[in-house]
Parts: sequence; structure tokens; C-alpha cells
Amino acid sequence: MKQNTPALSLSGRRTSLWRAVWNVRGLYLLAAIPVTYVIVFNYVPMYGVLMAFKRFQPRLGVWGSPWVGLYHFRRLFSSPNFYSILRNTLTLSIYGLIAGFPFPIIMALCINHFILKRFSKVVQTVTFAPHFLSAVILVGFIAQVLSLRIGIVNTVLKNLGLEQINFLGKPEIFPHVYVWSGIWQNAGYSAIIYISSLVAVDPNLHEAAVIDGANLWQRIWYIDLATIRPIIVIMLILSMGGILGTNFEKAYLLQNPLNIETSEVISTYVYKVGLASSRPDYSFGTAIGLFQNVIGVLLTLTVNKIANLLTGEGMF
Repeated sequence: MKQNTPALSLSGRRTSLWRAVWNVRGLYLLAAIPVTYVIVFNYVPMYGVLMAFKRFQPRLGVWGSPWVGLYHFRRLFSSPNFYSILRNTLTLSIYGLIAGFPFPIIMALCINHFILKRFSKVVQTVTFAPHFLSAVILVGFIAQVLSLRIGIVNTVLKNLGLEQINFLGKPEIFPHVYVWSGIWQNAGYSAIIYISSLVAVDPNLHEAAVIDGANLWQRIWYIDLATIRPIIVIMLILSMGGILGTNFEKAYLLQNPLNIETSEVISTYVYKVGLASSRPDYSFGTAIGLFQNVIGVLLTLTVNKIANLLTGEGMF
């Protein structure tokens, strides 16, 4: 009997485990939907990464195509366009991070301290809505507003006697149009996570700070920002992971022959080389995408390590 006790105990634990799972089977069924989505759309496509190391031929398939090793990566790094495209991508991403990252935080703090709560809800709704505009609608709106002939901005400049500006035709202006239109579109939506975090701040802390003579700025710095600091660090780490990623639809739709010098980024280049070309080069496009993702993972791990060392509040 003593020899069979471990087997019986293990069998009993398995039965208890399956009984516990069966009792909450509805929750597991709900969890199965996102898990299946991630597996199908995030893990299964990893099989296609092999194309970056092969000379892919559709008739032979991924496995049957000849192996070329790092040929496509050497081709990428020796390309005369690579460094200008990388510079454009980094310029848009870093500019957008520096200019756009503080905006949701500032907006959340302002909404949290509005005396008129009804007005704060109106502001939150108005700034939240542009996030749901598709890239096509957004670019159409930008083109109408900044049009050289009928745009409201150039109309105002003309009426003021100032020189009109071709916003979408000057390469040096494209980064500003791209970044600030993105801030306008996404600042309100990004502020939601900070607003929800500020709701958890204990009002007694603010009352005690007021009694001690703290002004509004001191309360924001020592109470509000201290409370949401972990969220800020996590969002910064996630933003750094996408430093080589840009909004493909928006960048592609805003492109024209006049601003291509600064508007050609990695995502649009991959599309043109890998799909839109008269002779699509799937392997080269895959190699570029893999390079982009590897750099993103390395940046995420690096920034997370630095955040752990400085604040002890990294993601992992």
C-alpha cells in the first residue's frame, strides 16, 4: 500500500485539477480566443522568417528554396539607400517620442485637476475621438487643411500677407507634419491609461499636502507623478521597442515625389521592395523586417535593464 500511495496521490491531484478547470470552463473558453489569435497571427508566421535566409521562389516553397545565409543582410547594409532610410525612420520615431511621449501625461494631469469636471469630460472625449480615424481619412484631412491652394492654413497666411507654404511638398517640413498630426490623433487615447492610474491616488494625500502648504505643482510632482511613475516607465520601454517602427499607412499616403527624401522609411521601403515591385523580392523584404524587429527587441531589453537599474520599476 505504501508503494502505491504516490501514484494515488498524483492521480488525485490530476482529478482535482481537471475538476477545478471544468468548474471555470467558461473563463478558459474566453481565454482561448485571444490565445488562439496570438498563436495564429504572431507565432505561426514566424515560420516565414526563414525566407530572410533563403532565395525564396514561390514554386519551390520556403523549405524548397535555396539557402543563401546572410546574403540578404549583407545586401541590405551595402545598399546606398539603407542609411538614408534608416536615418529617416529614426528621425521620425525619436522626434515623435520626444515630442509626443509627454503629451498624454500632461493631458492626464490637466484633466485630473480640472475644477469643472463636466468640462474635463468634454475635453477627454474630444481628444479621444481622433484616434479612431483611419489613416486614409486622417491623411485626407491633413491634405485639405494644409493644401497649398485651398487649405485653411495657407488661406490664413495669404490673408495676413504672408508667404504660402507647401507643407506636403517640402522635405524638411514632412517630419513636423507627420509627428504633430500623430500627436493630435493619439494623445487623448494614450492619456487614458494615465487618467485611470491617477484615479487610484488617495485624495487624503492631496488634502494633507494642502494642509502642509504644498502648492499645485508640488502636489503634481510629489503625489501624482510619483504614483504613475511605474506606468510611465513601462510605456517608455514599450515605445522604445518600436523605435524603428512607423505608421506605414500614414507615411505611405503622405509620400509624394517632392518629399520622398525624408518620407521614405523602412516600412514603406519593405512594401515597395517586397510587394509592389515588378519583381517582388520577398526574401529581401523579410530580411529588412527581421532586422527591424531584432533591433526593437534589443532596445526593449536595454531600456528595461536601464530602468531596473535606475528606478527598479522595469517590466521584468
